Amino acid sequence: MAGGEVEVVDLVKMFNEVTAVDGINLQMPAGEFFSMLGPSGCGKTTTLRMIAGFEQPTSGQILLDGRNMAFTPPHKRNVNMVFQNYALFPHLNVFDNIAFGLRRDKRPKAEIRRRVGEALELVQLTGMEKRKPGQMSGGQQQRVALARALVLQPAVLLLDEPLGALDAKLRKTLQIELKELQQQVGITFIYVTHDQEEALTMSDRIAVMSAGRVEQVGPPQHLYEEPTTTFVADFLGVSNLMTATARGESNGRCKVSLGEFALYAANGDVSTTGETRIVIRPERVRLEAHGTSGENRIPGMVERVVYLGNGNQIIVGLAHGERIQALVQNTGDELAYRQGDPVQAYMPAEALRVLTDTGTAPLEDDPRARPAVRPVEPIAEEASTPNVNV
Repeated sequence: MAGGEVEVVDLVKMFNEVTAVDGINLQMPAGEFFSMLGPSGCGKTTTLRMIAGFEQPTSGQILLDGRNMAFTPPHKRNVNMVFQNYALFPHLNVFDNIAFGLRRDKRPKAEIRRRVGEALELVQLTGMEKRKPGQMSGGQQQRVALARALVLQPAVLLLDEPLGALDAKLRKTLQIELKELQQQVGITFIYVTHDQEEALTMSDRIAVMSAGRVEQVGPPQHLYEEPTTTFVADFLGVSNLMTATARGESNGRCKVSLGEFALYAANGDVSTTGETRIVIRPERVRLEAHGTSGENRIPGMVERVVYLGNGNQIIVGLAHGERIQALVQNTGDELAYRQGDPVQAYMPAEALRVLTDTGTAPLEDDPRARPAVRPVEPIAEEASTPNVNV
């Protein structure tokens, strides 16, 4: 479907003296699955509601296919929204729930039957047209809500934590289905969640938000492997964050001190000096026999072993006083480590990253860059796209 590009420029939303969204800039190309990820109160849902038209910005622009729609009513934007509680009409059956918007638009009966049938097939609910929402599981209700939104053929679909009310196993299944659905229909999905696994599983790109600002934007692997701030490293996935003293760059690596122990970090701001933070993911930490020699090794003691099913989480107290986690995959063999065992923690230089916390990183490749405000004039209300049903 043509269209669906979304851009927010210097977007600000204030509620009295509280700044909920603080001058964010985001670009979402047509056909992308874009997620806004962050803790409660970070501004992600407020941003989504402004894109939908349910909230008006204090300042800034919301560009839908290049047109500023910041103050255009919701029903005149070519977007639709799926809510966490689905908002289905309990007295209507599945067919009538999905057909509601089409009937409000006074579409011909034959067209309504055809489009509702296509939507049901899309969400794998063919044959359930006469069921009431109360007769369906949570996952089926979520599919009905998706079908009701997609049947109107929006250019952009907004999703406000639509899987939040489901159990963990069903959420995992629907994460994959939702991504497949987005690829099938080819429209822009903008997804809000506080669940990092959801964002990593489904998204083409993710904006990590904190305190009304964008910390970092990029593809899931980029954010996980190359966080630019302590907040992103700590929020996205499990991280070993350690305070260190940077001694400067040496052969493209940063020499850092953890107490009396010296390590080398090959990624991040390797030229920094002074107190800093370094990070390594648990799956990159390797535990070795106590006394093993070599670079980037610190002695420690196993403090706890946590069985996770597919692996074991090993909590290690390092000799300089900090704790780290190591993830050892379950291969079926007996685990070599027990509580109280002395070990050597090997943290490869290429897995260690020096973090910088000099501010937010609005764009994915250059944390200092901000997109220029386009000189786009607001369009007249009567010229807006009229076929929106949010």
